Amino acid sequence: MSFRSSIRLQGGKYLLLGNEAIARGALEGGLGFAAAYPGTPSSEILESLMTVRDVLGIHAEWSVNEKVAFEAAYGASLAGVNALTAMKHVGMNVAADPLMSSAYTGVEGGFVVVTADDPSMHSSQNEQDNRWYGIHAYIPVFEPFDAGEAKEMTKYLFEFSRRFKHPVILRTTTRVSHTRGVVELGPIPDLKRAGKFVKEDRYVVMPANARVNRVRLLSKWGEISEAVNDIPFNRIEGDGEVLVISSGNAYGYVVESLKRFNVREKVRHLKVGTPVPLPRRLLSNAVKDVSKILVVEELDPVVEVEVKAALHDMGLNAVVRGKDLVGYEFELNHVRVRRAIAKFLGLEYVEPQVAAKSQVSVPARPPTFCPGCPYRPLFFELRRLVNQERIPYVASGDIGCYSLSYNPPYRMQDVMIEMGSSIGVGYGLSITTNDNVIAIIGDSTFYHAGLPPLVNALWHRRPMVVLILDNEVTAMTGHQPAPSTRREGETCHIPIESIVSGFGVKFVEVVDPYDVKAVHEIVRKAISYVREAREPAVIIARRRCALEVMRDLRRAGVEVVPYTVLEDKCVGCGICYDWFLCPAITPKESKKAYIDPELCVGCSACVQVCPTKAIVPLKEYNKDEVERFWR
Repeated sequence: MSFRSSIRLQGGKYLLLGNEAIARGALEGGLGFAAAYPGTPSSEILESLMTVRDVLGIHAEWSVNEKVAFEAAYGASLAGVNALTAMKHVGMNVAADPLMSSAYTGVEGGFVVVTADDPSMHSSQNEQDNRWYGIHAYIPVFEPFDAGEAKEMTKYLFEFSRRFKHPVILRTTTRVSHTRGVVELGPIPDLKRAGKFVKEDRYVVMPANARVNRVRLLSKWGEISEAVNDIPFNRIEGDGEVLVISSGNAYGYVVESLKRFNVREKVRHLKVGTPVPLPRRLLSNAVKDVSKILVVEELDPVVEVEVKAALHDMGLNAVVRGKDLVGYEFELNHVRVRRAIAKFLGLEYVEPQVAAKSQVSVPARPPTFCPGCPYRPLFFELRRLVNQERIPYVASGDIGCYSLSYNPPYRMQDVMIEMGSSIGVGYGLSITTNDNVIAIIGDSTFYHAGLPPLVNALWHRRPMVVLILDNEVTAMTGHQPAPSTRREGETCHIPIESIVSGFGVKFVEVVDPYDVKAVHEIVRKAISYVREAREPAVIIARRRCALEVMRDLRRAGVEVVPYTVLEDKCVGCGICYDWFLCPAITPKESKKAYIDPELCVGCSACVQVCPTKAIVPLKEYNKDEVERFWR
């Protein structure tokens, strides 16, 4: 059984994404339970498992945040079921609390914790290296270098975890998670979804039990540190008086670089699949008669630091190079690794020629909201309101599609730190500034991390407007469901207004962001309310994600009628293309607006912002029939 996007090759081999390979390896390893919160570059792991869960009879779910997902999978593993949880690197911060304790208690079933790091921050706010968590928590970290090894390693980890009754971390990076590779599929065993929990004191981490657990943990860590010397993912290749050590996807770059310089057989190469703990016995064999060592790894010098410590303990004085040649920041590439190896080996290296820059000036294309996105008219009107009425404000933003409101012309994200920070940081700003605080958070993010800070703001009666953008899906990471999603099935819809009203928020308004006049009035009303009542007000801006609506319209066979501009009415004011900023609307040479019918989704939001009423549908259509898909 393969996944939807897999490509079949000859001989039972498939071309899979690294994340798909991890999912396949989990199934071959006997997975029974999986839980995750979506986040690039990790999302496809659970998405792949969701496609086969009903066929194979496993449990797979999207949880409301990474901590909850971790705890759910952790609980399943305590009952003897093989479990997996997956998250992006910053999600590990959310799950860190139970992560640390899981090493103390241990597990019964295999428990694999996948962290997908994002070097170069392609879709993240930092590029932290989560291998440090393994050192901090006494949890072994395994690191594959390509999709094929990711599959085999994940399969192996369930046996490894069960053997030691200990959680394991599988650390991938963007280039492993999102690159396709050849994967040979193996059999999927009978998968065990149910187990039995046996009560033991070690699961109750009261201080007396935790102290016993601590002693047991350190003893187990010694066993694990010895065992990693004999696993198939750690090995020595080639021979010579110099040693290159590589970890994770750096292994592929090193192998190709050594081949390119025609020195692969002349250089000893230690492939490290477990950066934490470092296989010290294997390292001891690798460094015999070696004069100098180069460590190549992505992001922080985790392996480099451990190698230097190990050599000190061994009493060896070999020169160790690493980040001083490879560099610290951003992801690895062929050029960086070849340059470092050439300098390390004293080889001649000619930098690849950079293609001559074109003399054609290409206009900048900053990221923007999709055509029809309900956030566009919302932020357009919000910006117009604060400008026209000269309202001093601080917009405390959050992580989601609406982060794009940071860009001109909206500029409605003054602070954006992590999921849930909009309300939490906004709370602090409401105490320390005289500005009107507007906390802007999405629906999935609100369920993820927005409830506790809202309770805190309400408890302490802080005057702030909380604007919750409800598009009924986790849009930014690939349209995974959220508690706001109204779909029939095993999950239920949890209205945000029910939650905040239940908390005790008195000012709760739901508004359609396409109704810019209503947005204007309700936001102004909310700002006045918090000034007078000195407590939070909540506005829920609800309209479905345009991409979801367009998909449903196509499936239903409903025609989407684009809009057009009446040239005799258009005065070329530029509001629709310079300020409303819909990608479907561009200026002609005459400055009059033009709507591209291929991009227009017929949302009609632009009609409300045109001062001359120059925007009309291309032809008559049943607006009520289309509108029901948007709501």
